[in-house]
Amino acid sequence: MEKMDMIFYRKLPTPLEVKQQYPITEAVEKLKAERDEIIKNIFEGRDSRCLLVIGPCSADHEDPVIEYISRLRDVQDKVADKIVIIPRIYTNKPRTVGTGYKGMLHQPDPVKAPDMLEGILAIRRLHKRAAEELGFTCADEMLYPENHRYLSDLLSYAAVGARSSEDQQHRLVAAGIGVPAGMKNPTGGDLTVMMNSIKAAQSRHTFLYRGWEVTSPGNPLAHAIMRGYVDKFGNNHPNYHYEDLMLVSDMYEKTKLVNPAVIVDTNHANSGKRYLEQRRIAKDVCYSRKVSPDIRKLVKGFMIESYLEDGRQDEHEHCYGKSITDPCLGWEKSEKLIYELAEEWV
Repeated sequence: MEKMDMIFYRKLPTPLEVKQQYPITEAVEKLKAERDEIIKNIFEGRDSRCLLVIGPCSADHEDPVIEYISRLRDVQDKVADKIVIIPRIYTNKPRTVGTGYKGMLHQPDPVKAPDMLEGILAIRRLHKRAAEELGFTCADEMLYPENHRYLSDLLSYAAVGARSSEDQQHRLVAAGIGVPAGMKNPTGGDLTVMMNSIKAAQSRHTFLYRGWEVTSPGNPLAHAIMRGYVDKFGNNHPNYHYEDLMLVSDMYEKTKLVNPAVIVDTNHANSGKRYLEQRRIAKDVCYSRKVSPDIRKLVKGFMIESYLEDGRQDEHEHCYGKSITDPCLGWEKSEKLIYELAEEWV
């Protein structure tokens, strides 16, 4: 009978070794410190600007991602008084049934075989380019907590996904990453799970991490990401409406967590993956903020899936700047939405 054990193919470099081989500059270190402080002020209520985490569902190729972020750079400079942009460079992609493109970390070239070593180097190179060339420290999903350290000196935001926010290791690591950690509501929609994940991430822990006994001090910037949910029949349900946001506001009040905050994910189950709905959803939330002081205080911004081209494609189609995972809002519509948000944000 064939054995089904894992095959240990090769030992990969540690995060410290990769950082030493591909270090950041003093200018990037300063940039990150400055952006981290701005973002912290938003979550702590000292800066009223909209936080916009925007970009492709998954980063697939370096060149179109950098081109997309370069366009964001131009727009950011025009809306800096109202919006702080954190580009999404999502280099890990969770797969519902385990198959399909798992992101640049696994496949730096989507049409070639997985190569984890080249993937580690590729994702660091991409995040470094965004910082060095375009002045952005970015967001990534913390899909694999043990890999966070490969990018920890470059990231200004980390998201813990709907399938991960209930996991103990994700919660413990989120408590010690030093930047805001967005904890998504689970796919089943139970908001108590999300609130528990925030409480865990805001608490102090001692645990095993990458072969070390470590202590995480607690992350006061851990917060909620509302992404909608799927019921037992497989139907999508949104949770961005006025009543949903007021419910989360009440839950924050009861749990006494610090820095109550929500980022609204305008895609996924909130849009039913109808990516064009993202513009309408963002405007709906802006209206809720206008009519409710509680929601205005609670909602700090949005997470939007956007790329150069509308929609999605199969991996073999090779359309430049078009998502190969979830469908995204194209650049023209995205740019218009950012300017609209700058006008409607109060």
